Amino acid sequence: MSARLNHTMKNIRVFFISLLLSAAASAVAGTATFEAQPAPTPQDENSHDLFSYETTYTFQSDFKESKLGDGDSLYNDFSYDHRFLITGKWYFRAGVEYERHDFNGTDNGLPDHLQAAYAHLALDYVVKDHASAGLEIDPGAYFQDNVTGDAFDIPWKIFVTFPLKKDKIFAVVGVGGGIYQDPIVAPGGGIIWLFSDKLRLQAVFPRPALVYQPNDDWDLRLLGELYFESYRTDDVITPEKKLQLHNAIVQYGEYRAGVQAGYSGFKPFKIIAGAGVTIRRNFDFFRADESRRTDPAPYVRIAMEAKF
Repeated sequence: MSARLNHTMKNIRVFFISLLLSAAASAVAGTATFEAQPAPTPQDENSHDLFSYETTYTFQSDFKESKLGDGDSLYNDFSYDHRFLITGKWYFRAGVEYERHDFNGTDNGLPDHLQAAYAHLALDYVVKDHASAGLEIDPGAYFQDNVTGDAFDIPWKIFVTFPLKKDKIFAVVGVGGGIYQDPIVAPGGGIIWLFSDKLRLQAVFPRPALVYQPNDDWDLRLLGELYFESYRTDDVITPEKKLQLHNAIVQYGEYRAGVQAGYSGFKPFKIIAGAGVTIRRNFDFFRADESRRTDPAPYVRIAMEAKF
């Protein structure tokens, strides 16, 4: 009886093992089935990392109507930002920037360099990798040699772009300011006019340009630039009695016109070269009501940008 029971149990085990193997083979060899998957998140069309480096050299020129002799300038700027997607096309952008002006020529008591190290904190609305609206603050130190508490400033800007004629003409309205800027608040903006797929006018201050883009790799520009930024200086002791200051604010400005070519064939990098005329370099000690400026001089520029 016991032998018969064992034999029966053995047959049952063989039956179930065969059934499981048959089911597994059927699952492998049978018709494929698909489970419903959640819809994929739309791909973000905008770059998240932004890098730029620039060096611009303005050749020597004389200071106008003064005893300050002559001088040249070398400008270097490095910046890096990262965009954090908030929702839709809105991003929070954070980054850092360091810029420096070095001056050479007559030892006239004016600053031999000016520099700034600051953060970028911004809220941007980005379309096709270009910010069409935004609010940015740049808190940091703007100084000559010594980083002190009164060298801290918070320049800011806000702008918005809106269409005047669909896909053709756009208006840009902006305003910016800073604690040590004169005036404390100043307007900006202008018009963007798309004449064709290859030619557009970006008459937007402070950097207006006429841009010709023959293909995806090249763009050529006729441009103007209005640059100014304020710095805390140390001792400014010049041969002129009116210009002998300590711990003063200087608003340094450069006004340029020139041509520029950009090549984007080495993705994600863009190489830029330009040249033109620095119409004026201006040291404006506006709180002391003293300003010194130079004659025009040629400039050359090399820069690189990357978006990825």
